[in-house]
Amino acid sequence: MIDHGHDLASVRDATDRLLTAAAKLDNASVAEPSRLPGWSRGHVLAHLARNADALVNVLEGRPMYPSGEARDADIERDAPRPLDVQLTDLRDSAARIQETGAAPADWSRTVELRNGVTDSASRVPFRRWAEVELHHVDLGIGYELEDLPAEFSEREIDFLAARFSGHPEVPPTRLTDGTRAWRTGREASQPEVTVSGPAPDLLGWLAGRRDGSGLTVQGGPLPALPPL
Repeated sequence: MIDHGHDLASVRDATDRLLTAAAKLDNASVAEPSRLPGWSRGHVLAHLARNADALVNVLEGRPMYPSGEARDADIERDAPRPLDVQLTDLRDSAARIQETGAAPADWSRTVELRNGVTDSASRVPFRRWAEVELHHVDLGIGYELEDLPAEFSEREIDFLAARFSGHPEVPPTRLTDGTRAWRTGREASQPEVTVSGPAPDLLGWLAGRRDGSGLTVQGGPLPALPPL
């Protein structure tokens, strides 16, 4: 059972960590490249702020973004802003999603995200938690996959393994960190490939943040995953 209240509190804590870390930057370092191809750190911060507002839209029954082009244009517009403006925007947009999440609502209802994707409203706070945690790593300012809360890492591996389950281009795969196991890829009675390694490396590979070189593969090559 998803506890949206717990996840909203986790979002708040993760946002506080990110804001504290980002406050140590300066305008020059915000303009430097992030770990995401083609994006500066300013792009990452701008995306996080606009994503918060987009998820408020989702929870209030509006389209997540007016269009993909509008989403991209807003990020490009906001990316060059000074650090203090970026942090204020991120803090204010984070407060808006907390305020929306605190309002009485039917959390079992189905909501629509981007590209026709639907989900339970109760999962929206976790989706925001993933945005904040992974993009904190993407900033490249000392917060690594190994620093992620253990609960988040396990749940995000669950989420991404489920996302690739049934995908025709991904072979039947067993994932394990030595104590827990997940299944993903095409349906089959038995997995063809077993991928094992520490949870941060499994998560990094599933989320497109690492190339899988820290993982051990049995039964075939490391599966190629489609983009998220």
